[in-house]
Amino acid sequence: MTGTSRGLGLDLVRQLLERGDSVAATTRSSERLLGALGEGVDTSRLLPLTVDLRDEAQVKQAVVKTTERFGGLDVVVNNAGYGFLAAVEETTDRDVRDMLDVQVAGVWNVLRATLPILREQRGGHVVNVSSVLGLVSVPGWALYCAGKYALEGLSEALAAEVADFGINVTIVEPGYFRTDFLTQDSLALPAATTDHYPGIREMVDNHLNLQGSQLGDPVKGAAAIIDRVVAGEGPLRQVLGSDSHAYATSKVQALQANLDATAQSAPATDFPATA
Repeated sequence: MTGTSRGLGLDLVRQLLERGDSVAATTRSSERLLGALGEGVDTSRLLPLTVDLRDEAQVKQAVVKTTERFGGLDVVVNNAGYGFLAAVEETTDRDVRDMLDVQVAGVWNVLRATLPILREQRGGHVVNVSSVLGLVSVPGWALYCAGKYALEGLSEALAAEVADFGINVTIVEPGYFRTDFLTQDSLALPAATTDHYPGIREMVDNHLNLQGSQLGDPVKGAAAIIDRVVAGEGPLRQVLGSDSHAYATSKVQALQANLDATAQSAPATDFPATA
């Protein structure tokens, strides 16, 4: 599991350990993970691993250590990520590459290292934690949306590719959960801004002030993800939170309206039908 030292990832680790499951948890800081778990959690079945997901060699080594410690691999959870709030033109080349290295390339590194194991054993489950912003675009969230949209596309294709091997894929799409995602420890901001986007500056302030009053309960969210994996079946997408469901529903309705509006004009670019 990646992205385990805070938020949904931390609650997943804690609940899995309480269930008696074995957990290999990657993070940028194993010390922070252990500190966040606290002294009341039995960590005898925990393998904390400090891994830079952008480094394919580190990811492969982490998978080797996991299989050596636990004798196999059943579930792969890609949860690592962070928020970024800025206008498109305020987003630097480095910002883009850093985000996509984690949200997309890092996931691909994990999948390349783990899928051969799941494929050979003819079973397993991949859980890719996306966001409702992998379905719905919001001004100021363009870079984060770009990473999550890519994760959605990757996950859809992956689900079809590995189905014959008995491997399940779940895309988790949370709304706003009461984690520290909206704190300045997790939410990155641009190095420089312009005066042309006052609405985005206001939204940044509103999001920072939202911390602590988000609708979603991360304990319930982690439990729902575990229940979905234990059940072994269900829809490809697991929408978490009434806010997420409302946003996604509005997007589907807008997309349907767009399709209806172009139903007559779309065929105009086809070659004429042959007799």
